[in-house]
Amino acid sequence: MVFSSNIFLFMFLPVFLGIYYLSSARYRNLIILLGSYAFYAWWRVDFLLLFVAVTLWNYLIGRQISFSPQGGLHAKRWVTLGVVGNLMTLGYFKYANFGVDTFNSLITSFGFEPFVLTHIILPIGISFYIFQSISYIIDVYRGDTEPTHHLIDFAAFIALFPQLIAGPVLRYKDLADQFTDRTHTLDKFSEGVTRFMQGFVKKVFIADTLAPLADAAFALQDPTTADAWLGALAYTAQLYFDFSGYSDMAIGLGLMMGFRFMENFNQPYISQSITEFWRRWHISLSSWLRDYLYVPLGGNRHGTFNTYRNLFLTMLLGGLWHGANWTFVVWGAWHGTILAIERALGVNASPKAIRPTRWLFTFILVMLGWVVFRAENLSIALRMYEAMFSFDTMHLSELYLATMTRLQIATLVLAFGVIAWFGLGQYQRPTALRAPIYRYASAGILLPLFFIAVLKLSAQSYSPFLYFQF
Repeated sequence: MVFSSNIFLFMFLPVFLGIYYLSSARYRNLIILLGSYAFYAWWRVDFLLLFVAVTLWNYLIGRQISFSPQGGLHAKRWVTLGVVGNLMTLGYFKYANFGVDTFNSLITSFGFEPFVLTHIILPIGISFYIFQSISYIIDVYRGDTEPTHHLIDFAAFIALFPQLIAGPVLRYKDLADQFTDRTHTLDKFSEGVTRFMQGFVKKVFIADTLAPLADAAFALQDPTTADAWLGALAYTAQLYFDFSGYSDMAIGLGLMMGFRFMENFNQPYISQSITEFWRRWHISLSSWLRDYLYVPLGGNRHGTFNTYRNLFLTMLLGGLWHGANWTFVVWGAWHGTILAIERALGVNASPKAIRPTRWLFTFILVMLGWVVFRAENLSIALRMYEAMFSFDTMHLSELYLATMTRLQIATLVLAFGVIAWFGLGQYQRPTALRAPIYRYASAGILLPLFFIAVLKLSAQSYSPFLYFQF
């Protein structure tokens, strides 16, 4: 089940919210847990057992850490056991196929028979709930949060369906108080509904319209330079509106239930450096990688070389977290290398004004990274890069033209217009756009757009969120 589906909009969500608000405050966390398990089981009931097992494992590890002296040897052993257990679970389900395929490619090149392994299905959302579990036991070990003694509350946190499938990556220490005492007001619920509609429009109205434009470009066997650049632009916009749309919907659903989640995006495409980009893109993941990987590796505390090494390794592993494919490893290495170079050059990651040259250079670097991120394999990525920089054919191919529509091109222009409007508004927002009349006008535009998006959803085929594969 996905948010952008009729069964979620018209069956699951109304029934869940109805039961949730008719229940007393004492039982609402239990309702969240049961509703989230039902939401997850809609995909695969058998993998719900893995989900429950991971939850119980981390709950018990947290309890054992709390029974040991803080920072002591026993606590360190328990947190190590907990982290290793989580990583082994993630490694088996997400990387076993990749590891075997890579190993087989190596041994078959020497004439040996390939190793046979039954294909392992990747459980939806496993990267997100494993990371949240790891952050919980590490925070308990560090003394950053009190271990919970309420299994229902902890299980509800891990299973919280608004962010279960594709984030944001939440931390228990940020939500612990909200599980015990959160407010439910009409204003908060209305804010949540508005935020959900914004995300829905982003996903269905923009991202889904751009998807065929990007897919067709990456499927071309001999793309022209114009084909490759247009396809890269289309995917750059599609990924942003798809993922930020999901995050908006997740935050909106959380508000409807009384929770306030952290923001996950902050106009990333106005960034003027890759360092700034990672402060604006997938903020929950980048901050997680900083606090639980970069800092434990040593951060910037042990000399210049180690700082560059830690930046590179953090992004390399962050790339691998996105998927079991060499394309993600290259993408992570790309960003890690640029981050290290920017650190060496002392690049200002908090500019006060737009410098067009720096912005354009950063945008191109980001877009080039998205090419290998989107490609199914390195061969396709190299084919796209070769076309982008051959500059031999500067017009769109007839084959690509035959696949596109005027609506897709208009949506692409609209997408970047929206990005520019709201991005530049962070630097200089006209006074008139802060007025109440502007907010009311925005709401008046959003509602019909939402209904049009619902009609479009009913007419189109199933289109899951891009980050479901992670």
